[in-house]
Amino acid sequence: MFFSIIIPLYNRPQEIKELLETLTQQTYKQFEVLVIEDGSVNDAAKIVKNFADKLNVSYFVKANEGQGFTRNYGFERAKGDYFIIFDSDCLIPPDYLQIVSDYLNTNWLDAYGGPDDAHPSFTAVQKAISYSMTSPFTTGGIRGNKKGIGQFHPRSFNMGISRQVWEKAGGFIITRSGEDIEYSIRIHSMGYKIGLIPDAKVYHKRRTNFLQFYKQLHFFGRARINVYKFYPKELKLVHFFPAVFTLGLLFSLIANVFGWKIAELCNFILAIIILLIFFHAWWRNKSAKVAFLSIIASFTQLIAYGLGFMQDFWKRIVLKRS
Repeated sequence: MFFSIIIPLYNRPQEIKELLETLTQQTYKQFEVLVIEDGSVNDAAKIVKNFADKLNVSYFVKANEGQGFTRNYGFERAKGDYFIIFDSDCLIPPDYLQIVSDYLNTNWLDAYGGPDDAHPSFTAVQKAISYSMTSPFTTGGIRGNKKGIGQFHPRSFNMGISRQVWEKAGGFIITRSGEDIEYSIRIHSMGYKIGLIPDAKVYHKRRTNFLQFYKQLHFFGRARINVYKFYPKELKLVHFFPAVFTLGLLFSLIANVFGWKIAELCNFILAIIILLIFFHAWWRNKSAKVAFLSIIASFTQLIAYGLGFMQDFWKRIVLKRS
């Protein structure tokens, strides 16, 4: 099987250098790489050129349209039997392509997704953010989980589709704001088989500080409402959890300020949540520092997603604005 790896890129030359370096170490060699510069000011032309003797890599430059349509640009130029999408801030384990190839040869999937994890080289903040996005105590627990809630939807940081799927379903119809979830639902609705390849993990750097992380998750919360506009039935109770948590946290603060009796119960519940996150993160990362930062990351994730979700729920569903 010949893979086409498609990587949209926007002003992140150092990230693409690290990603391409990991691709040179793949044990499975039947693949090409397409790097598509999406209107970047700080481009990676020289960096990608340095890999020309190590990888079958092609470099394209186009006007800025967002990651969804940039991936479509790559699909149209790919030569492979199977297209694989990575975000530019991912590092790929050496056996990734071999794992995917072996799995597809024995358990064919028309489209797949894989989990993400924290690389040992990540900073403590990056590890904490990675924890919050994959923890059972946050909405991240459903990402790349064998026992996920409902239908599995591959995410575009680690996603693959067969050429046949692309030829029949087309590419992304929205360029950002839940574009990968919409695409997954559309593929599934056409009768194609979608699944998780549990061992096909990537190391996803995500954001490098909590402010950037907050902005990203606020956008994710808004994106969920965007997906709802396409597929109303895909809005599940679990998607309301960050909003409920955020409102509960606000209520708890008000109860403490005014000295309401219920404040004691609120504080007890909050303490339990904090302790669960701390000790689970400590067990997973073997670091008290990462465990402490994981509390901040988890609260940042839930509050940012919750506020973004409520903002667009009120604007686009209640008020019915565009």
